[in-house]
Amino acid sequence: MDFLFPLDYSTPVFRPPSEAHSLLLQLTLGCSHNRCTFCNMYRSKTYTVRSVESLKGEIDQAAKYYGDTAPLKVFFCDGDALGAPMDTLVPVLEHLNHKLPNLRRVGIYATAPNILEKSVPELILLAKLNLNLAYLGLESGSDQVLKMVVKGNSASDMVEASDKLRSGGWQSSVIAMLGLGGREFSREHVEKSGETVSQMSPDFFSFLTTIPVPGTPYARQIKQGGLTPLTVRELLSEMHDMLERIDPQHGRVIFRANHVSNQHPLGGVLPEDTPAMLSQIKQWITQSPQGSYPEISPHEL
Repeated sequence: MDFLFPLDYSTPVFRPPSEAHSLLLQLTLGCSHNRCTFCNMYRSKTYTVRSVESLKGEIDQAAKYYGDTAPLKVFFCDGDALGAPMDTLVPVLEHLNHKLPNLRRVGIYATAPNILEKSVPELILLAKLNLNLAYLGLESGSDQVLKMVVKGNSASDMVEASDKLRSGGWQSSVIAMLGLGGREFSREHVEKSGETVSQMSPDFFSFLTTIPVPGTPYARQIKQGGLTPLTVRELLSEMHDMLERIDPQHGRVIFRANHVSNQHPLGGVLPEDTPAMLSQIKQWITQSPQGSYPEISPHEL
């Protein structure tokens, strides 16, 4: 019997930490935007929507490989797979549900533009086929910071996209990047991000710490003196002040800061656990040496 996993991925492949036990299916290759100055994840790929037949073939192979032990969750890669058209998404999901009858949920990376391109009835249809969790990179609620890093959307676009997902019966998991605006835009980044996350009220919210990746425009901006990276204390202060400002408008938010880039793991439910988490962050701030910077290498991410 051949025990080798049958899917041949186009590397590199990325997934959220919470999808560690999911079957990864590359619905698309690369990222349709691929211009964010801080990101080099998909620079080696040209954005491509894969054919329905090739995807059905991979689903067949995975179903045969797993048998009765198939994962209950599937994650669609690459960078913004929701940019795929409905005539790709629907038949692939129908085949996936047929071949993996115990499937509970499909997650996907998405951007504000490709969410806004879908109608609410289309999102409802996808949710009925178990595609109902979108991972969104807010990065910052500051339009000035978003423009600086060439994100390709505004904060209001993210709020509108989040509302549309909610209307379509989806859940959302949103990420903000600590330190993205450097020291120069830290205050605005904190204030606007707290405001935007409150308006979005995602089901899940998390932080990751901005690590300048060598060779990216963002790293060059820092090297040329156009942006000042934050110390550990300043990063923790951003986390504290942003959490303090988040007041979800649509129910509770499950919060996690367990990404490898962060200095300390932290988790809770907003808003009820906010006071305890703020107290913990204050302790970490006082315990952090003055002038120290994150030691993690970009290659560890």
